[in-house]
Amino acid sequence: MNHRIDPADFACSLLAGQLADAWLDYHHKANLTSSGQYVTTIRSFLKFTDSHLAAAGLDPGQARLDGGDIDLTEVIYQWEKDLLAHAKPTSGRPNAMAGSLLTLIGHRADRDAKVPERLRRRAAGPATFRGGTNEPLDEFANHERLALRDAAMADVRALEKRLSIGQALLAEGEDPRTGGWRPLPNLVWAARHGVLQMPDLRAHLPAHYKWWPAPLKELLVDPVYMARFRGKYGLMTTVSGLLFPNELDLQSFRILLLLAMGDATSEEVHDLALSDLEFSDEGVRVLQTKLRASRVRPHLHGNDGPQESDRPLDEYEAPGETAYPGTGNWDVPGLLRRLIAVNELTREAFACDPWLFTAVEATANRSGIRAGRALFRRPGRSFTDWIATHPDLEGEPVKISLPHDIRRVRKTSKTTRVAALGGTLTDLAGDDHHIEVFRGHYAHGTTAHVLAGRAVNRAQRMVFNKIQPGKPVLITEGAEALLSESAAAQELGISTEQGVALQQGELDMGVVNCRDPRDSPHTAKGRFCHVAPAMCMICPNAVVFTSQLPRLLMLDDHIQHMRKVLPPPAWKAAWGVQSAALQEVFSECAEQLPEARKQIEDGKYRLDLPLGMRTEYDR
Repeated sequence: MNHRIDPADFACSLLAGQLADAWLDYHHKANLTSSGQYVTTIRSFLKFTDSHLAAAGLDPGQARLDGGDIDLTEVIYQWEKDLLAHAKPTSGRPNAMAGSLLTLIGHRADRDAKVPERLRRRAAGPATFRGGTNEPLDEFANHERLALRDAAMADVRALEKRLSIGQALLAEGEDPRTGGWRPLPNLVWAARHGVLQMPDLRAHLPAHYKWWPAPLKELLVDPVYMARFRGKYGLMTTVSGLLFPNELDLQSFRILLLLAMGDATSEEVHDLALSDLEFSDEGVRVLQTKLRASRVRPHLHGNDGPQESDRPLDEYEAPGETAYPGTGNWDVPGLLRRLIAVNELTREAFACDPWLFTAVEATANRSGIRAGRALFRRPGRSFTDWIATHPDLEGEPVKISLPHDIRRVRKTSKTTRVAALGGTLTDLAGDDHHIEVFRGHYAHGTTAHVLAGRAVNRAQRMVFNKIQPGKPVLITEGAEALLSESAAAQELGISTEQGVALQQGELDMGVVNCRDPRDSPHTAKGRFCHVAPAMCMICPNAVVFTSQLPRLLMLDDHIQHMRKVLPPPAWKAAWGVQSAALQEVFSECAEQLPEARKQIEDGKYRLDLPLGMRTEYDR
């Protein structure tokens, strides 16, 4: 591969040449096989240095690694912030590029004593911001989802109310170049026609806002107008906000659409343009483009969402004032219509691309306003900043768990559907995901885990309700002779035929007898029990004759032997309940145990077990 850096391409040509030399020397000294990352990093840093220093009124040509009046340490920090603002939340690219630049500067510092000590120390340190993470994101809790939804709906109503006030002022306004710069309607007119500039405000308004006309001063303190700055810059941005939404205003639509469009990712919603929408009486057909999957898919959203109705007053409405009703519904078609409506004047006033999320913000040098696609990454315009503008009852920002990643809203929408269905993994995946995709990207969430736990618990309860540890019935030698009589059989809960079969040993399961081997709680009804004699001591069908005590003692000996072999948790799980049941039987016939033990020693009895169980019992 061929890589080239031409210092003449940059205003900071001296700095470009020094970094290029450091790159070439480092490439050879480190015996690198590829330098693409370093070339990309150098070009990015030089391009940023040109614009950053020019905006600060400094000469980029004075920037250099070996001293000078320009503090490159601060430039590096600002460049890192810019990288972070234009990268995805989980991207490790800002960290990697910053590390590459610091490596080259450190390499130059080791060979040039003129590199300033401050820059030398910065090169020896790590990148300012950490790298990205592959840790999967969890969804928001349900109370957080409701808080985000309600705050976003209140913000949409407040925005529509603010824009309606701006439209009324615009109708009253005239050109301030002839009608004066102090009437508020004239400033609104100037914002609409692109003549609202900071130089004009500085020239025609008093230096301090306390000498401004009352309507202008009230504009910066009335919560309806959402003023976030003071002075002339605050006046310019607030007047602009009476006509055009900014990025913070559009965050509300972004959140509500992600909650309503469960099949759309955040980038699909963010990339929507007017040409991607087709409205009809049934709803809206949205053409969604997913770049990562190289897939374009249409989706029809019907008119089936919540409607505007009676509601409590929001924070901007006094009890005696008429509640602002809003201008549409809260389903996907309604939200998209409202988003188009609030941006209609933006598209008329500015020659900009027809993105749905088009915001009007101050220019980089704060001299005027401009329109552009909302990125939601600028300082003060991120998802975290939007959350911070909504205080709780104590006046603190509403408690929303970290990280404040917009993709968690999408996951919340998906898992809300999971909670509604509460079915199998196929049901939860839905129509827009393969089962494996859902398993890898959504099944790790708290909601899915809770539902999975409930499913497991439900299955366990069904098993435990069916298989409840029973207590074998102990029949003495005298009672054994009466089993063929109807009264004794009825007392035992068996038929006379079963009593006769028990007497004759036809229902002997190897260790104990069984009332009915084809009605076992451990096996499907009608099938012969396949877990005898391992589970007989915890089966309610078990019937113990005192003549079977020698074999029960032999079984107990084996269980105690396994206690020495198995780890305690494993022994308790496999044999703990059976051992306790045996001890209970032995306690009821303690007087007969010595004779039973003598019979074992005389070799009159052995454990009669199925072939498949002998390995377990004999080891």
